[in-house]
Amino acid sequence: MARGQKEERQREDSDLVEKLVAINRVAKTVKGGRNFAFAALVVVGDGKGRVGHGHGKAKEVPEAIRKATETAKKAMVRVPLREGRTLHHDVDGRFGAGKVVCRTAPAGTGIIAGGPSRAVFEALGVSDVVSKSKGSSNPYNLVRATFDALLQNQNPRQVAQRRGKRQQDLLQQRGGDLVEE
Repeated sequence: MARGQKEERQREDSDLVEKLVAINRVAKTVKGGRNFAFAALVVVGDGKGRVGHGHGKAKEVPEAIRKATETAKKAMVRVPLREGRTLHHDVDGRFGAGKVVCRTAPAGTGIIAGGPSRAVFEALGVSDVVSKSKGSSNPYNLVRATFDALLQNQNPRQVAQRRGKRQQDLLQQRGGDLVEE
């Protein structure tokens, strides 16, 4: 890696928000007793519409968090946001038994969401959203369900292009004007 690329990567990494969602102690029973290890779930985002999640396991907590953070940085995705503060439309996400309903909210609402989903929205940079988790309370499934919902979110330009219409026609049907991403 060239020197300029390395400095760019370090500067990019310093802007990221890291949220530790869950730590789990796991045990493996062996002949001499039990071997303990730790599993960490981390959400990483830039606060401007990019977010990722990762899972890491190690014998010690800091190492598990470091592995999870590296995985999360590699798995970052871009999510379109309306006015840089909320989702474009209501979406439902599902992963396993974990279900999440995410709704757009007016300015000043804040993040109304439970644990794992809240971490995802904070790292993403969303400031107004209402979210409800149903079904499983497993943090791994809830984070993945939240990501499933976020990846279903589309901006008006994508919808207009898919339907073969103009973006202004869609916005008039909606009854409001919209600032693009």
